[in-house]
Amino acid sequence: MKTRITELFGIKYPIVLPGMSWISTPELVAAVCNAGGIGWLATGPLSTKETEASIKKIRELTKKPFGAGATLLMPGAKENLEVLIDMKVPVINVSLGKPDAIVKRVHKYGGKVIQTVVNEKHALAAVKGGVDALQVTGYEAAAHGGKVANLCLIPFIREKVDVPIVAAGGFSTGQGFAAALALGADGVAMGTRLATTKESPVHPRTKQAHLDADVEDTLYSNRFDGLWCRVLKSKSSEKSIKAGMNLFKAAIVGPRIAKALDLPVMKIMLGMLAQPGKMITLAQMATAFDKIKAATEAGDYDVKGVQLIGQCCGLIHDIPTVKETIERIIKEAKSANTNIGNMLK
Repeated sequence: MKTRITELFGIKYPIVLPGMSWISTPELVAAVCNAGGIGWLATGPLSTKETEASIKKIRELTKKPFGAGATLLMPGAKENLEVLIDMKVPVINVSLGKPDAIVKRVHKYGGKVIQTVVNEKHALAAVKGGVDALQVTGYEAAAHGGKVANLCLIPFIREKVDVPIVAAGGFSTGQGFAAALALGADGVAMGTRLATTKESPVHPRTKQAHLDADVEDTLYSNRFDGLWCRVLKSKSSEKSIKAGMNLFKAAIVGPRIAKALDLPVMKIMLGMLAQPGKMITLAQMATAFDKIKAATEAGDYDVKGVQLIGQCCGLIHDIPTVKETIERIIKEAKSANTNIGNMLK
């Protein structure tokens, strides 16, 4: 198969594993790469030592191209980014920040940069900053999607830019994959689908919740982690969204963030105090991280934890291997293309 994404990244199929915290581990990233796609290591919850070890692990598990995420808004992101650049990670997925300075450094060693965006403003800024591709995330996506569904968002962004596009949000089948290409994308990201595979580290109980959910069993709110975010509907997620965040909670999470990321407490606290608005967002994210981790690792998605999930959960009915998943998607896409071709004759 040949698209601008397969050519850009040197992969067989334009299928991407996005960087999902506690899910996009070295093992799952490598499984996707070995099956012909490409994955982004999730570095958000990792210290620099953990990031370095994870990259080494990926390189032990696969010889294929791979990538890693850098969520620039988060504490520790800049430190982790230095690790990614020093280790010459082939592809860096930048989100929630400007890519300009990063692009130059990554291009210097021959790497590529793909920016996650949710609207025209961010897409144009990213292209101006020199990125090689965009990961355009629509309303249907798990976690931080935009407010416009991909049926409109992908062709709208395609009209504005000429770089390769990976469509993210709502894609879990070959039919959806074919539709994304028809809309103007050059590849798709399939977070929820690839999180529901045998190699995925998601707890079995939470994986079963993926299978039990339908397309209406998600919630979309900016009160969970400070950004517009889609989660699995449950008693705990409804409670978390209703509670939101307050200044008291914001003031006490700094030390926890610092400990988790192996950073000086004073650095985190000063950074948060210097930007009061950012402090609230970071506090919400830190509190949300505990809940996401509980759902992902411990299987508690309904009491204390909250699971990030896309609307395509209603189209997922089994837990195959990554290889089986990707092969099925390609087979379905080819069949869909044939059927459409016959109807358009």
